[in-house]
Amino acid sequence: MNSPVSLAKQGDVAVISVDNPPVNALSQAVRAGLISCLLSAEQDDAIKAIVIHCHGRTFIAGADISEFGKPPLTPHLPEVLAKIDACAKPVVAALHGNVLGGGFEVALSCHYRLAVKGTKLGLPEVTLGLIPGAGGTQLLPRIAGVERALTMITSGKPALAESLVDCGVIDQLLEKSSTDDLLTQVISYAQELIKQNKGVRPTSQLDVGKTSYALDTFVKWRTKLSKKARGQQAPQCCIDSIENATLLPFKEGMLKERAMFVTCRDSSQSRAMRHAFFAERKAAKLPTPSADNPDLPALNIDAVAIIGAGTMGGGIAMCFAKAGISVKLLEMSEENLARGIKAIRERYNQALKRGLMTETQLENCMALIQGTCDYQDLTDVDLVVEAAFETMAVKQQIFSKLDEVCKADVILASNTSYLDINEIAKATNRANKVLGMHFFSPANIMKLLEVVRADATDEQTIKTVMALGKKIGKITVAVNVCYGFVGNRMYACYGREANLLLLEGASPEQIDNAMHKWGMAMGPLAVNDMSGIDIAYKARQENPNLPDDPAYFQAANLMVEAGRLGQKTGAGFYQYDKETGRRIADEKVLAIFHEQANSLNIRQRDDITDEEIQNRLIFALINEGANILSEGIATRASDIDVIWLNGYGFPRHLGGPMCYADEVGLDKVVATIKEYQQQLGDQYWQPAPLLLELISQNKKLI
Repeated sequence: MNSPVSLAKQGDVAVISVDNPPVNALSQAVRAGLISCLLSAEQDDAIKAIVIHCHGRTFIAGADISEFGKPPLTPHLPEVLAKIDACAKPVVAALHGNVLGGGFEVALSCHYRLAVKGTKLGLPEVTLGLIPGAGGTQLLPRIAGVERALTMITSGKPALAESLVDCGVIDQLLEKSSTDDLLTQVISYAQELIKQNKGVRPTSQLDVGKTSYALDTFVKWRTKLSKKARGQQAPQCCIDSIENATLLPFKEGMLKERAMFVTCRDSSQSRAMRHAFFAERKAAKLPTPSADNPDLPALNIDAVAIIGAGTMGGGIAMCFAKAGISVKLLEMSEENLARGIKAIRERYNQALKRGLMTETQLENCMALIQGTCDYQDLTDVDLVVEAAFETMAVKQQIFSKLDEVCKADVILASNTSYLDINEIAKATNRANKVLGMHFFSPANIMKLLEVVRADATDEQTIKTVMALGKKIGKITVAVNVCYGFVGNRMYACYGREANLLLLEGASPEQIDNAMHKWGMAMGPLAVNDMSGIDIAYKARQENPNLPDDPAYFQAANLMVEAGRLGQKTGAGFYQYDKETGRRIADEKVLAIFHEQANSLNIRQRDDITDEEIQNRLIFALINEGANILSEGIATRASDIDVIWLNGYGFPRHLGGPMCYADEVGLDKVVATIKEYQQQLGDQYWQPAPLLLELISQNKKLI
């Protein structure tokens, strides 16, 4: 086989070219080729300088993901970097596209770096539960300084080349009209180095100046990340390794970095975060493409309509406008429409103040959103997303009207969180064009989109909406119809246990603190207060299959019936300070729950532990996820994890509920469920048949 790395001469400059599409990943063949070509160039007396450049749309964009989880192949990347760093002739990197992970480490080991404007450079390893393992924590602080290294490495976020000139990462910015043009400019730069007799500049020999950081820098960063990346070990290891660059000789720092990398790589956290990475990629692909027409194209969606200009409808409109798609926003009254459009502008203004968009971008987005109170204005749109009240009668009325006025091939989608899409589709004469698009609030920020396939939804419709989800920047997961779909059906089990524990004697703050300590972004009761306790209350009224249990969500029901709807009324499971909005524990709710427990003959206990709270909520979640999987509501266990990671604040370093179940051990999960079955009865606590089957076959969920 031909090597993906080649060597050519341009006078006294050797050009090492990498051509490993699509992103020039650092495969074993690329690593071996780099070393081979580097040695050849170094041994050629006619060569005075070396350029490393890549064909295609990008420089080396990172590791070869096909090698993930497999035994490492020689040569290892640190060996490649060491050869570049120690080269006796100046090595110049020609950077463009995405220079990430190992690709950035290759660039940092070069003696000079030129980059096209707009090039993105970064070390994203921390997002996979890793630290840079080939020298990133030792090389970057030596070039850019400690603070810049800490910022880039612990966040994993790429930076533009333009922002990395002042700190020395980029020696020169270039304009580029083509790959050949870039190469010409970098060769010219190398020839100028030769002419000026500028020699090598090994990064390993640069000193990390004590003036580049304060004495308490590392203490402050550890404290900050213990809160921001709560429970994660990789960010703390990144800090430790960068500090080593200031304390140890280069070779010793490299050895310690590699040891920390291996420890992180072999950890359950990194396994979980790598699982999340691949699960999100897999979720975007339809699990069951049409066998009859696998090449069926997605339809173009150039114009959409949103029914309802409330918080949800406005947020959905913003998603489409940001992607450059024109939006017609329909409301029943001019007053509500004006209020909705004003709220959209206010949210855009917030993004402007935070530097997330420019004034021009804001005005462009607003220009794409047109308000109307007339259904006849929707005759030419390609997609309608209904975001009205969560009642079946209202939704069926809307879809019936849309069926009358919209063109024949329009896609009709409901943003319902719970309701049966099949019943909604019956209100139309185009059930094949009806499906669910379940956005998560706030829709303009939350990444998750559940695409709900109804019984009659055709392949082209589902394929179109999955592609559209990607276009508007969502992580899109295809699911099937049941009450609550995947995310909310599971959340009902999670919330059910929280509500029952309130009647059993736990306080709201004890439950929320236990779940926050476990790793959830927020506790379930604080979340209820934030979103409005009445929303799920009304949704339960539409549920045709409510359990025959007077205690089922009775704690939440009591809050609503007492007018305690959450933050919006200043009281829910907690009180809220009128001035600051601060959450305050409220003894009144404990009295309400105590009285209700007595009337239902539920014994209140004072021995409820954090561990019991955590296990009851999380194992209820896992058990329902297994039921959903066996029923075919979700096709892949990894899709369930994607939904919970991106829609419900499940800690990424635990990988999602299904991944976590595998890590804990399905036998332990089932044993605990059986304990609760004995203690609490079998109405809710019966091990999912799928879990029992997998245990008997010694298999896992993922």
